[in-house]
Amino acid sequence: MQDLNVAGTDSIPSIQASWASGRLEMKGDSYPENAFELYQPVIDWIEVFLKTENRPLLMQLQLLYLNTSSIRAMMDMLDLLEDAHKQGKPVGVTWLYERDNERVAELAEEFREDYTLRFDIVPQE
Repeated sequence: MQDLNVAGTDSIPSIQASWASGRLEMKGDSYPENAFELYQPVIDWIEVFLKTENRPLLMQLQLLYLNTSSIRAMMDMLDLLEDAHKQGKPVGVTWLYERDNERVAELAEEFREDYTLRFDIVPQE
C-alpha cells in the first residue's frame, strides 16, 4: 500500500499516512466542502493496513476544529481502530493540543469517552 500525503489548507488538515512506520498523522482544521471525498481514502488506507498488518498503527492528531461531517468521518476511523483493538491488534491514538486551548482538549476527551483503545490526550507547550 502506498503512503498518503494531503497538503493542508485553511479548511483541510494535512494528512500523512506512512505504511512503513505505521503512523497516520493529521494536523489543522477540518471543515472541507466534502468530508467523504477527503476522508474516504484515509478510511480505506486504515482498513487495508489493519487487514494486512499485525504491527502497531498509531494515529496522531493535532486537530483544532472539526465540522459535523468531519466528526462523523473521524468516528468512522476511530471505530476501525476500536474494532482492531478488540481483536488484539496494537493500535492507539495520541491527540496533541496546545495547553491553553481547553476547547480542543474537551473535544478530544469527548471522542476518548467512546473508545477502549489506548487514547492519549497530550498538552503541548
